[in-house]
Amino acid sequence: MTNEQFEALVSRLEHQAQSNPGRYRFKVFLLAMLGNAYLGVMLLLIVVLFGMLLASVMVLKLLAVKLIIIVGFFLWMILKALWVRIDPPEGTEIKAGQAPGLFAMIGRLRCQLGAPRFHHVLITDDFNAGVVQSPRLGIFGWHRNYLLIGLPLMKSLTEEQFKAVLAHEFGHLAKGHGRMSNWIYRQRLRWSRLLAVLDACESQGGFLFKPFLNWFAPYFNAYSFPMARANEYEADATSARLTSPQVAAEALTSVNVVGSYLAEQYWPQIHKQADEQPIPNFAPYFGMGQGVATELDEISTQEWLDQAMALQTDSADTHPALSDRLKAINESPRLALPGIGQSADRLLGFALKAITESFDRRWKDNILPSWQNRYLQVQNDRRQLAELNRLFESDAELTVQEAYDRARLTETTGNDFDDALAQFRALHERAPDDPLVCLSLGARLLGRNDAGGCRLIEQAMRLDENTILEGCELLRDYHWHNGGKEEAQTWHQRLLERSQLQEAAHKERNQLLLTDRFEHHGLSDAEAAELRAALAAIPGLRKVYFVRKRVKYLMHLPCYVLGYRVTRFFQLHSQRRSAEVLQRIQESVPFPGETILISVEGENYRFGRKFRWMRRSRIL
Repeated sequence: MTNEQFEALVSRLEHQAQSNPGRYRFKVFLLAMLGNAYLGVMLLLIVVLFGMLLASVMVLKLLAVKLIIIVGFFLWMILKALWVRIDPPEGTEIKAGQAPGLFAMIGRLRCQLGAPRFHHVLITDDFNAGVVQSPRLGIFGWHRNYLLIGLPLMKSLTEEQFKAVLAHEFGHLAKGHGRMSNWIYRQRLRWSRLLAVLDACESQGGFLFKPFLNWFAPYFNAYSFPMARANEYEADATSARLTSPQVAAEALTSVNVVGSYLAEQYWPQIHKQADEQPIPNFAPYFGMGQGVATELDEISTQEWLDQAMALQTDSADTHPALSDRLKAINESPRLALPGIGQSADRLLGFALKAITESFDRRWKDNILPSWQNRYLQVQNDRRQLAELNRLFESDAELTVQEAYDRARLTETTGNDFDDALAQFRALHERAPDDPLVCLSLGARLLGRNDAGGCRLIEQAMRLDENTILEGCELLRDYHWHNGGKEEAQTWHQRLLERSQLQEAAHKERNQLLLTDRFEHHGLSDAEAAELRAALAAIPGLRKVYFVRKRVKYLMHLPCYVLGYRVTRFFQLHSQRRSAEVLQRIQESVPFPGETILISVEGENYRFGRKFRWMRRSRIL
C-alpha cells in the first residue's frame, strides 16, 4: 500500500467512523477476527492433517510414516516461524519498597480505572513513558505488562503533571468504555510487530503467512487508524478526568517544550564539550532537573511552543498534534515547569540517587569512544584548517577538494558561517558542475531560507544519484517549513521511493543464490589485467572466477562476484585458510565496483561449478 493509498483510505474511514461509529467499530472488529481466524485455521488444518496421517499408519504403513515425517517437519517450521521471540523492554526495574510514593500513585490509578496490574515497572533513560505488553508465547499471547517510565520525563514534570501522563498510559489498558478501542489498539500493534519480526528472521516456515500478513497488516493498520487515534483522545480524556484539564494541558505542553529543549539545547551543549575535553566530565542525568528549571529562556521557550502548536495532525502518526489534543480537552497551552527539587523524580524515593548515578555511569561508558573520537577529530580539523588557511594566504592554488575542506572546516571548526558561505559561493563559481559543491551550497542557502538553494540541490541530484536521498530530504523540509505542503509531499514521496529502491538494491547485492543469473564481467583488458595482477600477489590463492550478477534494481550499477579457491586437488578444504585469503583480498585488492566475495569450496562448491562453465570467467 502506497502512502497515497493509505492516506486516501484513512480519510475515507475517518468519515465512516464519524458518521456511524458503531458500524465502523464492528467492521474493524470483524477485520481483526479475520486475521486471527486465518492464523488459527491454517494451523488447525495442518494439525488435523498430521493427526489423520498418524491415524492411518496401520493402513498406509511405510507411506504414512514418510508423510508424517514430511508434514511434521512442515508443522515444526511453521510453529518455529510463529513462535517469534519478542524481547521484553529494557530498563532498570524498581520495586514498591524502593519507591513507595510512585507505587502508591500507580496503585490509585489502577484502582480508579480498573486496569490490569503491571508485572514490571522499569525506569528508562528515554524522555517518554509507555505501556508494553510482551508476549511470553509469541503470537499466542500470555502477556506480561510493563510500565516504562523515563527518568528525563520525571525530571521535567511536577508530580501532578506526571500523574496526568501515567493516567494517559493507563488509559490504553483500562476497561470500561474504551475496552473495545484498547483491544483494537493492541491488535494493531501486534500485527505490525509480528510482520516486522517475520521479515527480520526470514524463517522458511513463514512463507505460509507472510503473503497474507503483507496484505493484512498495512490494511488493518489503515482500517484501525481512526480508532487508534480516537484511543489517544480517550486516553487524554482519562488523564484530564483523573487530574484536571488544566494539569493535563500543562503535561502536554511541557512534554513538547522540554522535549525540544533537551534535543536542541541541553544534549548538544554537553556533546559540544567534546571539542575541548578529551574525557567526558559530566553527570547529565543528575543535572537535567536543574537545567529544566533554570535554563529555558523565554524566547526559546516561546519559539518551541509556537513550533509545536503549528504542527498539524496527519496520517503519519496516530498521536494527534498538540493543538488538537488541547482543543479536545478545551484547554490552551499551559507551561508550568517544576522548580528545583520539585520534579516528579522525588517519587522514586531512596532509589533516585542510585538510578541517576547508574544512568550517568552508563552514559559515560557508552559515549566515551565516540567522545574521544570527536575530540581527536576536532584537533585534527583545527590543524587542517590552519594549514589550509596558511596555504590560501600564501596565494597557493587550492585544489577543489582542498577548497571544499577549507569552507567546511571554516563553518564547523571555525564557527564562521558567513565566511564559509562566501567560500562555498566562490567554489561553486569555480566548479559549477561538482555535485558535492552544488549540494553543500544549496543546503546552506536553504538553511538561510534562500530559495536559490532549490535549484542547486536539484542540479546536484541530476549530476550524482548518490545525493538524491539527502537532496530530497532537504527540499522536503524547506518547503514544509515555508508552507509549501504539496511540494513537501512530492519530495517526501520521491524520498520514500528512492529509499525503498536503494534498500531493495542493497538487499539484492548482499546475497548470492544459485538461482541468480550471471554474465561476463565486461571489464576492459586493462581493467582485467590490473585486477589479475592484484590477485596474483596474494599468497595461497589458487583459482579466481570473476563474473557480473544480473540485478533487478539499479541495473546501471554493476554488481560483480568474485569466487575463489585456495585448496589444491589433493588437499582437504580448510575454512581457516579460506578466511585468511578472504581477509587479504579485502585488504589489498581494489575492485571496479560493488563486489561480492565468496569461496567456491566446501558448501559453496556449486557456485564454483556454475562459474567454471562460463566462458572467460576465470581470471586467475
